[in-house]
Amino acid sequence: MSLTLVIGNKNYSSWSLRPWLFLKYHDIDFSEIRIPLYREDSKDKLLQYSPTGKVPVLLDGELKVWDSLAILEYLAERFPQTQGWPEDFAERAAARSLAAEMHSGFTALRTYCGMNCKRTPSAKPLPEAVHPDIERIGEIWQHYRQLHRHDGPWLFGRFTIVDAMFAPVALRFHSYQLETNKEAQAYVDSVLACPAVIAWMEAGKLESEVITAFE
Repeated sequence: MSLTLVIGNKNYSSWSLRPWLFLKYHDIDFSEIRIPLYREDSKDKLLQYSPTGKVPVLLDGELKVWDSLAILEYLAERFPQTQGWPEDFAERAAARSLAAEMHSGFTALRTYCGMNCKRTPSAKPLPEAVHPDIERIGEIWQHYRQLHRHDGPWLFGRFTIVDAMFAPVALRFHSYQLETNKEAQAYVDSVLACPAVIAWMEAGKLESEVITAFE
């Protein structure tokens, strides 16, 4: 069966980036359908593929999987060679907790620092509500990079689902020049240096659509 990933604008859609990055990082063959978001016909087009009318959605033959984290879980099972979660039981539990925390949390950061690949990196005034998110994310990255600094550049040494979940956040830290600790900044640099991330950002910069709410 062939895989197809339905995504939104690469410039703006952080949820689309997560499974796309996982597929690209592991060199898994797939096709993509890009549907620009926030247009009058966007919802109708998305409902052709996803029962939620949202991106992303993975099509595997007749099977549909929607929601970024669900897709990542599915891909880790479908392609066990990816080792989507750490092998160690305790680390696997921590990784799942972090992925879920990213999935459900950091609302203020997502609201006031939307992903925008075209944005010239620069700081901007942020409300107080954003600062606890920045601090917590910096603590996470610092802690896990210190634990696994000899195992590779990712949060658990090698690339896992957690890195796919946090990659768009790293792009936000870069785009908005958010201040953080040196270990967290090194993690941001690792994400920015990833060839798949570079490819996504370059594609995003070529898009012509403008979503005013994310500018």
